[in-house]
Amino acid sequence: MKYIILQGDGMPDYPVEKLEGRTPLEAAATPNMDYIARKGLLGMVRVIPEGFPPGSDVGNLSILGYDPSRYYAGRAPLEAASMGVELGPEDVAFRCNLVTLQDSGGIVQMEDYSAGHISTEEAREIIAQINASLGSEQIRFYPGVSYRHLMVWRLGSERVKTTPPHDIMGKEISPYLPQGDDGEILNGLIQSSQLILKDFSTNRARIAADKPPANSIWLWGQGKALRLPTLRDRYGIEGAVISAVDLVRGLGIYAGLKVVNVPGATGYLDTNYSGKAEYALRELRQRDFIYLHVEAPDEAGHSGEPGIKIKALEDFDLKVVGKVLDGISEFVEYKVMVISDHPTPLSLRTHSGEPVPFAILSSNDEARSDKKVFARGFDERAAEGSGVFFDRGWELMEEFIVSRPAIRT
Repeated sequence: MKYIILQGDGMPDYPVEKLEGRTPLEAAATPNMDYIARKGLLGMVRVIPEGFPPGSDVGNLSILGYDPSRYYAGRAPLEAASMGVELGPEDVAFRCNLVTLQDSGGIVQMEDYSAGHISTEEAREIIAQINASLGSEQIRFYPGVSYRHLMVWRLGSERVKTTPPHDIMGKEISPYLPQGDDGEILNGLIQSSQLILKDFSTNRARIAADKPPANSIWLWGQGKALRLPTLRDRYGIEGAVISAVDLVRGLGIYAGLKVVNVPGATGYLDTNYSGKAEYALRELRQRDFIYLHVEAPDEAGHSGEPGIKIKALEDFDLKVVGKVLDGISEFVEYKVMVISDHPTPLSLRTHSGEPVPFAILSSNDEARSDKKVFARGFDERAAEGSGVFFDRGWELMEEFIVSRPAIRT
């Protein structure tokens, strides 16, 4: 049996007035996801447990079958694993965004959590300068991709309260600066970075090109190294992860998956959708399981623009889901799941924690010509009306791999 999970980050949403009360999933043309929903098992699943932040770290842990109450340790350790940064037992990793702050009459606001999706080349120059100026024996900065970077603090505190920058777009930052244990040290690093970056050459060039400057770092998502049983240990399967996002790649590494690099995979709306699908099918010839993640719908949700999100959903459906369905038939037995790690509603421009739709198609489903079709397609309302609901999201993986007959409703 071959297994593939197609994870469209942040796909679910709320009804949108500009879309005549439909959600983007309802408004978008997604014939391939609709096919999976109609032919297979459609339902809802709570991937963000009550009391947990609605982040991709929690959601992807659940999807891969790990109970967040046992294994959650923050997102930064996952990104460290993907970047090849080994954490010692006393190291605390922090996500380090390059952001754009705007001073409006003495009130400093979060203008852009990604500094205009700054290029990796520009960001590396900035992080190198930040590390040279602010790094020490205890604190070090590591470059990542685009705006996503890492700080590792030896003997630091993981109990400090931090806030994701995408949660406070357009808001004054002062109430959301790090608070609690060693919060003043983190605030000092953030403030010092602003002095360093104010007239940095890379930012001068970006301003001249009418691009937002990366005029501050933002520290959040902290945690220590975690320990996970691998999917091979749990299910006896060998697998791979395909993603442009360090968080998902790092989780894959902890889960014992091979990281597959796809040329042109950016973690943004211009990603190489088709290449991800092609590499996934190629890897399935050698492995049992593929976890394919696409970040674009989430980035579109953060934009707040319905047209952008619909385009991301349609690209995901056509270039990823469609290509996988076209190629999966070379395998005699297979299962395909479409799912998301959390909603990213356009009205919020950040994540929310409601349950998400999922759909599972198996080769047995496609072979059954007499199957009655109840679902109208893959969207939130259709999934809610299916009567299938997993309250403990991490148990859906066992349904997918082990095929237990009991469905929780």
